Parts: sequence; C-alpha cells; structure tokens
Amino acid sequence: MAKGVKPRVKVPKTASAGETIVIKTLISHKMESGQRKDSDGNKIPRSIINRFTCDFNGQSVIDVNLEPAISTNPYFQFESVVPETGEFKFTWYDDDGSVYEKVKSISVT
Repeated sequence: MAKGVKPRVKVPKTASAGETIVIKTLISHKMESGQRKDSDGNKIPRSIINRFTCDFNGQSVIDVNLEPAISTNPYFQFESVVPETGEFKFTWYDDDGSVYEKVKSISVT
C-alpha cells in the first residue's frame, strides 16, 4: 500500500429527485510513471492509481482507466443525476493491488 494516500470527495448532502449534481474527487497519491530513474540510475517502479469508479446504489456512474501520464493527486469533477436517496461509492485501484474506498450518502428532499 502506498504511503500517504488519502481520498477526498465532495457530494451535496441533499438534492431534489432527478436533480443533476456536481461531484468532486481528489486522491493524494504520488503517481510514479515507471519511466524515471533514481540517483543510482535504477528505474523507479511504476506506482499509479490505474482505475477510478463511482457507483450510485450499485449502478455505475463513471468508470475510468488511468495511464502513466496521469498527474500526481488525480482530481475528477463530474455530474450525476440523483433519482433517489442513496449512497455514492467511490473506488480507486492502485498498481500495487491496494483499493481505496469512500462512501457518501445523499438524501432526496
């Protein structure tokens, strides 16, 4: 597991049924591409978040595959329609097999 990895998510606490909301996510991760060398000339192993997903009540909202050119601390902002009260589940997958998850609830008023 990479050190210092911290997922952060902003989801409104409430919405109207059928409303489109803005979701913002950021994960603190150094994102090493595997193409650089250390001071001894050895290749630094690749270590990136290679996939990000978001589900709402078990249904896929977004599923993104990431490549080595992704920046440090990847940030995503996207929209989703909220049909009912429920939970957004955010999942980040790391090259080393680690999985980072965050769950946020939203209430339909």
